[in-house]
Amino acid sequence: MSALSPVELLGELIRIQSVNPEGDPGVAEPGEAVLAAFLEKLLSDLGAEVSLREVLPGRPNVVARFPSNRNGKPKLLFAPHTDTVSVVGMTIDPFGGEVHDGKVWGRGASDTKGPMASMLCALARCREILPSLDHEIWFAGLMGEESGQFGAKALAAEESFDFVIAGEPTDLKTVHAHKGSLWVTLTSHGKAVHASTPERGENALYKMTSAIESIRRQVIPEISKNEHPLLGRTTLSVGTICGGSKTNIVPDHCEATIDIRVIPGDDPERIVTLIRDASPGIEVTHLGSSPLYTDPAHPVISKLSALGATPVGAPWFCDAAVFAAKGMPAVALGPGSIAQAHTADEFISVSDLEEGAAFFEKFLRSL
Repeated sequence: MSALSPVELLGELIRIQSVNPEGDPGVAEPGEAVLAAFLEKLLSDLGAEVSLREVLPGRPNVVARFPSNRNGKPKLLFAPHTDTVSVVGMTIDPFGGEVHDGKVWGRGASDTKGPMASMLCALARCREILPSLDHEIWFAGLMGEESGQFGAKALAAEESFDFVIAGEPTDLKTVHAHKGSLWVTLTSHGKAVHASTPERGENALYKMTSAIESIRRQVIPEISKNEHPLLGRTTLSVGTICGGSKTNIVPDHCEATIDIRVIPGDDPERIVTLIRDASPGIEVTHLGSSPLYTDPAHPVISKLSALGATPVGAPWFCDAAVFAAKGMPAVALGPGSIAQAHTADEFISVSDLEEGAAFFEKFLRSL
């Protein structure tokens, strides 16, 4: 195992389907179970104590602890996610794992099986020294990151770590800050009547458009007041609006969705309250993912930076924020580019993948 190349391992990981089942996955049997079983054996072969912890039916986290030569060490977790996004619309074989033109191709190549392969190969190369490091090393393959972050939430409730590295394609830069995501759904209700006598009904679309205009006038200026030095301002965008059933019927229902990207320090509940105040008579529901901020002066970040992983901010969100919200310092880090994530022809370059494995090996040996 110690001689296995990250390219060979990534090919194996890509050929194991692990598509998130939310929405239209594009496969008959979505989910992370088969990949979890593969990782369980691989990590056990490396000497780790491994458990499959079911989070949702048939969808486990893979949690591995490498033995240590003494108790009480700070716990460091490597945490890539095992699920991928849908394969619908891909222009290459999503599960081919083929290598050509200096790239490994397939769904998850960059997000996030490439970073996973580089982490696992580094662990294999450092197998003999892991027990004697100054940190106790853990690895978790987290299910469900692409929708709901259920795996990270479950593990963060079960275990406490002193530092977490979420595997993501960051060009081997240390993402210590990113925006959170807040998705808001607005629902308005009216009374349907024949469109020839609209005065007898109540138009749900009019209610919704008035609410959206109020949100534009009142909420956006308020949430744009604060600015983060790395991430800019909190943003709000109305993404969809849908209502009515037929042109000649006054609509009795309308739904709109809003995407809000929240900078660290902003309170998502305050933003939801502002939206409710600006849209009386409208039902407001929401779900979200936390923003991330870990102090770049943290000793582990300083060590990563010394090895060349410059601390940066990012506009996207990931599982690192789930752990940080529980008081565990966390970052996102891995080879490959986020520009390739979720694309129709997803790939990671061989050179980036090999550089990632070498980087994580150097990092482990520095602990």
